[in-house]
Amino acid sequence: MLRARPGWSGTLGFVPTMGALHEGHLALIRRAVDENERALCSIFVNPTQFNDESDLAQYPRTPGPDIGRLVEADCDLLYMPSAGEVYPGGTGYDLDWDPGALDEVMEGRQRPGHFKGVAQILKRLLEIVQPQRLYMGQKDYQQVRVVEALIAHYQLPVQLIMHPIVREPDGLAMSSRN
Repeated sequence: MLRARPGWSGTLGFVPTMGALHEGHLALIRRAVDENERALCSIFVNPTQFNDESDLAQYPRTPGPDIGRLVEADCDLLYMPSAGEVYPGGTGYDLDWDPGALDEVMEGRQRPGHFKGVAQILKRLLEIVQPQRLYMGQKDYQQVRVVEALIAHYQLPVQLIMHPIVREPDGLAMSSRN
């Protein structure tokens, strides 16, 4: 836990991330803090959404600075699970739902299986965390649509909130890979 607010019994806002936090993530955290009794951020570099092992290996991992940024943003809780905790039965795709065309167009065309991995991890994190609200950035619009369809398919009791894109001074959408 990063910070505790006494007397909590209300809503939990959840911001799932893969770390390497930037101002876009922090905008989501601040919104979750403002709109809920508690805000929780997860940091988990999800192996199932990478179709290239070298891309997974090169993904930035900055837990120390990330924790500092979460403290500064008044985030209440941090969840940094191991792969074994998230996927106790292994990382094979185990959902009885397929994102279909959402996984095959635009970014999905360049990254086969990426959105299946996103669906798998979000379903698992939502089961573990059980938030009332889920915050995602509009920068990842296709991902938001996949998660929206996942929530509808499983009738998950969570409200998906899409936050506007946060941009660099030159107009580029902020990204952990920039």
